[in-house]
Amino acid sequence: MKTIFTISPASGVGIAGLVIFWLAGSAGAGIFNTKHNLGSTGLNAASNFSGTREICVFCHTPHGGDGEAAVPIWNRHLDPNGFQTYDQMGTTTLDARVEEVGSVSLACLSCHDGTQAMDALLNEPGSGREYPGFFNGTWSGQAASVDGRLGPTTVVTNLAKDLTNDHPIGIQFAGGGYSLSNPEGPGKDPDFNRAESDIMGASRVWWVNTEVPGGTTKFERTDMKLYTRIATAGAYVGEPQPYVECASCHDPHVDNNPTFLRIDPQGSAVCLTCHNK
Repeated sequence: MKTIFTISPASGVGIAGLVIFWLAGSAGAGIFNTKHNLGSTGLNAASNFSGTREICVFCHTPHGGDGEAAVPIWNRHLDPNGFQTYDQMGTTTLDARVEEVGSVSLACLSCHDGTQAMDALLNEPGSGREYPGFFNGTWSGQAASVDGRLGPTTVVTNLAKDLTNDHPIGIQFAGGGYSLSNPEGPGKDPDFNRAESDIMGASRVWWVNTEVPGGTTKFERTDMKLYTRIATAGAYVGEPQPYVECASCHDPHVDNNPTFLRIDPQGSAVCLTCHNK
């Protein structure tokens, strides 16, 4: 379940401080023993960096983050250029609009397109120096075997810029039809399961419920999360509507399942959460 905090201006607690506390206490605890702990304390990581014991810094910073990023206080350089997307294959079965690579997926790809060293940060730990002033340290492991970058394109962690052989991202859910003015969607679709919708905070959000023990009809992190973008074409152009992104299926902070999947993939459960086959 999602916990929402209200903060009084007179409380004396900084917003950034609370965000970092949440990242350290929640995300930090969750990723300590995962491959996303790239610091020197990483126990199960495919690659570790000797230059810092910090964990969150490889993605987040309390100060000087990228204000254009779709994720909080992002600490990496975003490059939306040069991607090849699934729709460029020309497949006749694609009936949804694919937007340019952006939203949370662009943040994921700032590591996983393999073009940047993983210590190429906006704000390095302690120093405040900006890229390309890398902080001192060395990498170990295969995942960062080339100058601190992800390994060759033969490893799944390095998706590169060609995304035509990957599940489409930045794609309207269920071929489109869901939008701010039509939150319940187009009705029964023989190819897709229904997306749930609710107002959280001041915004409408969408997700697809998963069949997990103890699950509820409310949004949980084990559900397939859909990310709101403004459609530039297709159904309900110009309106906020749900899109499938990298983090729809993967939760970067928890690796209870292979490759940080939100649910166990046995029996194609991840696929069948959205696809009615």
